[in-house]
Amino acid sequence: MSYRDLRDWTTQVEELGELKTIRKADWDVEIGVITEIVMNRHGPALLFDEIVGYPAGYRIVANALGGPKRLAYTLGLPTDRDIKELLKLWQEKKRGLRPVPPAVVTDGPVMENVYRGDDVDLLKFPTPKWHEHDGGRYIGTGSVDITRDPEEGWVNLGCYRVMIHDRNTVGFYISPGKQGRIQREKWFARGGPMPIAMSFGHDPAIFMAGSLEIPWGVSEYDWVGGLRGRPVDVIEGPVTGLPIPADAEIVIEGFVNPGQRLPEGPFGEWTGYYASKQREEPVVKVEALYHRDKPVLLGSPPVKPPSELAYYRAFLRAAAIEEELEAAGVPDVTGVWCHEVGGSRLFNVVAIRQRYSGHAKQAAVVASQCHAGAYLGRFVVVVDEDIDVMNLEEVMWAICTRCDPEKDIDILHRCWSGPLDPIIPPGQKGLNSRAIIDATRPFEWRDEFPQVAESSPERRAEVLKKWGPTIFS
Repeated sequence: MSYRDLRDWTTQVEELGELKTIRKADWDVEIGVITEIVMNRHGPALLFDEIVGYPAGYRIVANALGGPKRLAYTLGLPTDRDIKELLKLWQEKKRGLRPVPPAVVTDGPVMENVYRGDDVDLLKFPTPKWHEHDGGRYIGTGSVDITRDPEEGWVNLGCYRVMIHDRNTVGFYISPGKQGRIQREKWFARGGPMPIAMSFGHDPAIFMAGSLEIPWGVSEYDWVGGLRGRPVDVIEGPVTGLPIPADAEIVIEGFVNPGQRLPEGPFGEWTGYYASKQREEPVVKVEALYHRDKPVLLGSPPVKPPSELAYYRAFLRAAAIEEELEAAGVPDVTGVWCHEVGGSRLFNVVAIRQRYSGHAKQAAVVASQCHAGAYLGRFVVVVDEDIDVMNLEEVMWAICTRCDPEKDIDILHRCWSGPLDPIIPPGQKGLNSRAIIDATRPFEWRDEFPQVAESSPERRAEVLKKWGPTIFS
């Protein structure tokens, strides 16, 4: 991987023709609307500069991972392949990844500007108000919160939204069950405070790792090191001792006290809704701020799908679910996709080559409850290997023609959800149900199932070779 930090990444992506620079946009909703429109159209990465009211050079990168070339480049894969081939290449690479722990260094670009105590001022950065009805300006959307487990000692990086309250105070929301939330509960059970660092601009692979379901006890730094094939350089934070990315753009350090909370939200989330109202959440009193000269904020605001988050998470989560199906002993999985329309969580499809009675049900249950698929799911559909899991029309055709609702749809109750689930009423959030849909040919009489009225691939290729230029001219 030829890039080291967000600046290198941006330069290389521009050379790929995948970056558009926007000048003189306003931080107050305008940047968010531009980002939303470009995300919905699967457009390029965006670099905002000369932002209204801020010095030139104080920039924002958004929609970093919202296209196949940029995603491939970030993962160290060829940039000239389609998404299906990239998924296969990623699965092969992922199987060979080995954790590489970070390397502790004494200095780095992030320490070019150091502020402590009353000199801390987060309002110096052009933090957007991303959505029209947000309750504040969210500096943390493409960010990672860095915490340490007080019992086990390992370091977690999680992407949890961060809102600015004032010049040296931020609020942050973590959904129940997430690793950072569990660590925070452990600190609070001890009476706190919890040390924390937050990075708001960094190599997109660090953000990517922070938003994925990395196994408990494995630091995202180790995962990124394995992806890069070299360790991530980190500096031990002078205030908390937590490892912070040496090449980051903006980092803060501080502590979270159990009894200190302020109103946070609302915030437009990945489901496409304001699914939770404003409520009190823990805050960080910032004791130190570090940033590079002319810093770059990495923004990844959730929007109504399709979005950047849904795009790259669909890709990475599909690979993770397939790996967990294999680890659980589910054989002959031929494809997995976590559709953007469901924010990469709410509508997941698994294709199998059926080997025995109950094979489809087994695949559906495991896919709905494995680590990568369990949080805030809704539908899991299992199809035969002839269905393209990425093609919604084919998936829906399989549901319409191979699923008898009375026999082939099951409901799982009391599954892991959270406050962001829009269909769960206020006061009842935390649990939801799942529909697992068997849209495969019934195993018992699959050989008698009606034949598909479709040309063979060989015949289609033969006809297209002869008639393609005429048909498509």
